[in-house]
Amino acid sequence: MGFFDKLKKGLSKTKNSFEEKINNVFSTFRKVDEDLLEELEEVLIMSDVGVETSTKIINNLRDRIKKQKIEDAEDVKQALREEIQAILDSVDNPLHLETKPSVILVVGVNGVGKTTSIGKIANRLKQDGKEVVVAAADTFRAAAVEQLEIWAKRAGCDIVKREEGVDPASVVYDAIKVTKEKNADVLICDTAGRLHNKKYLMDELVKIKKVIDKELPDASKEILMVLDATTGQNAISQVKAFKETVDITGLVLTKLDGTAKGGVVIGIVEENKMPVKFIGIGEQIDDMEIFNSEDFVKALI
Repeated sequence: MGFFDKLKKGLSKTKNSFEEKINNVFSTFRKVDEDLLEELEEVLIMSDVGVETSTKIINNLRDRIKKQKIEDAEDVKQALREEIQAILDSVDNPLHLETKPSVILVVGVNGVGKTTSIGKIANRLKQDGKEVVVAAADTFRAAAVEQLEIWAKRAGCDIVKREEGVDPASVVYDAIKVTKEKNADVLICDTAGRLHNKKYLMDELVKIKKVIDKELPDASKEILMVLDATTGQNAISQVKAFKETVDITGLVLTKLDGTAKGGVVIGIVEENKMPVKFIGIGEQIDDMEIFNSEDFVKALI
């Protein structure tokens, strides 16, 4: 199954909910007018796009309808697609792993699918011919290390781990050493599931970042935050909390296949001016895809 088909299948709950609401709006209205736009705005808000982002999309749509004298429902739909895509394309979507080695630091609260995502991303990079080392720096939970080990094995990657309770920054230090020795392409570091009110965990994250900057000053670095799409608007506040501590470069959205709240992707990107780099659309190891805005919008509407 190709990326687009997988995405379409994975987004089916969101698509059915979203499209059904949009089609209902168009079937109710005979002409393109203010009432139609208000109904469309409500659909976007109800689909977890967010109030601010929904208002922006509809304001832009209103201007286009006037300027281009759009009168046909299909043309309005197409303009809506383009407005959503413009938001997703306004940020730097590609993954930057230009140097050898490059580093991906993965952050996010517990329960969002962080460990699973690391395994799937590692597998994805291996498929692209890259040599990957994984650092199990979530030393607060023994289960996290065990789970990561299983995924690393499945993906065919080396894993650097230490006993529970060890300083996470020292695990990252050891992993950098292994990465250099093996001349690997990418080092992926797991971190503890930090909640924004746990200051010591956030400090730990800053410490890990300092070790990476000191030991690999010239390496390409991606700091990816994993978000559970099923949490909808709550995901937006999680991003804001983490952004205060680390410079997140992109997002990984998991569990898109299990939710009708896929519209939250649009709101997250717009409100945080932050790109989605990967999306998880299934349980299998190869169900992690590099985000493609055009395919996403097509699969949505």
